[in-house]
Amino acid sequence: MKRKESLINSFREKGLKITPQRLAIFKILENNSSHPSADEIYCKLKKNYPTISLATVYKTLEVLEMMGEVKLLKSEHGGVRFDPDCSSHHHFICKICNKIFDIKEDYSYILKSAKRVKDLFKIEDFRVEFFGTCKDCQIKRKKKSKIV
Repeated sequence: MKRKESLINSFREKGLKITPQRLAIFKILENNSSHPSADEIYCKLKKNYPTISLATVYKTLEVLEMMGEVKLLKSEHGGVRFDPDCSSHHHFICKICNKIFDIKEDYSYILKSAKRVKDLFKIEDFRVEFFGTCKDCQIKRKKKSKIV
């Protein structure tokens, strides 16, 4: 995601208002690697912006997504998270705590073996998602098993 100042200029160029709520959303997303949901962003803002609505958060995120400033991450359970890092990268999703971790390794070699897919479709982007148990949850699980 662009720096806050660039986003402000992009919004103004598109004739969109720069409200305190939108600025706060930009600030939460800036350098954020937690892949927050709209609800999580809303809960963080509600204390300082009691009049903000969840709809405002969703609308702002929708505009940011259309501008290519955030990526939508759809979970296997139907939830949506937002990734302000639009660089090419992949994810590890913990099935216990649902945290999403960035994986910066290059997996483009997978496309080389996907000849049939490349013949049938025009690939614009691809993403690899790993699912499993993160280190923190593995440690917690070990501690619980020692107690029992």
